[in-house]
Amino acid sequence: MKRVLLGAAAVLAAAAAAAEPVGEVDTVFKLIGPDHKIVVDAYDDPGVKGVTCYVSRAKTGGIKGGLGLAEDKSDASIACRQTGPISFPKPLPQQEDMFSERISLVFKRLHVVRMVDAGRNTLVYLTYSDRVIEGSPQNAVTAVPVDRTTPIPLKR
Repeated sequence: MKRVLLGAAAVLAAAAAAAEPVGEVDTVFKLIGPDHKIVVDAYDDPGVKGVTCYVSRAKTGGIKGGLGLAEDKSDASIACRQTGPISFPKPLPQQEDMFSERISLVFKRLHVVRMVDAGRNTLVYLTYSDRVIEGSPQNAVTAVPVDRTTPIPLKR
């Protein structure tokens, strides 16, 4: 039982480590609890070495936000850039949920999806949020062109 709990804790720690905080700004002062903020996190693409995505999103403060009970807004922005030599440890699927994070107590998640535009040898990244009952059409997209001398390997 102890091994199972340690294994689960390691998996949760690894998932939490995927997002690296870059910075934040306060948008609304709250007398009690943390202020409302815009946070910027960096996500290294686990399937593509040399690409990092920066996602900015609203984070609700106040008492509910401080307790983790608030539902964050669906607004998010994304910018992905080449941050080193691009390489592919293994072939990529045409589309893959690269990262997902809870942005409400139970029902809402923020997603970063990687898509491959093979004809242009480009990686396309989309961020959006979904909800169990009704998602939001608000989204943001960015693209990282890959040099033609490095074709993107696709899973067949």
